[in-house]
Amino acid sequence: MEQQLEKALNEFASQPETVGVLLANRQGLCLGAKGQINPNVSGIGMAISEQVCKLEPNLNPPTICLYSGNKRCIIKKDGELTGVIYKQKPN
Repeated sequence: MEQQLEKALNEFASQPETVGVLLANRQGLCLGAKGQINPNVSGIGMAISEQVCKLEPNLNPPTICLYSGNKRCIIKKDGELTGVIYKQKPN
């Protein structure tokens, strides 16, 4: 499990413009993080995902994008895991 988690984190972290990535479990516990991201946001990311899923409970969990200037925070729930990705466009 740890090797798969590490592989997934490395894969996401190597994507263009990605500055940080983390994966959280259903309780919001950070399972792993890479790059410039605070592991403490895992609970917030999971909670946002849970609340947005309530808007359309019969559909697949949506991808959530939060924008601030040249930065983006992408939150995606997949089964028991929630991913949080920070991206930043170069200046």
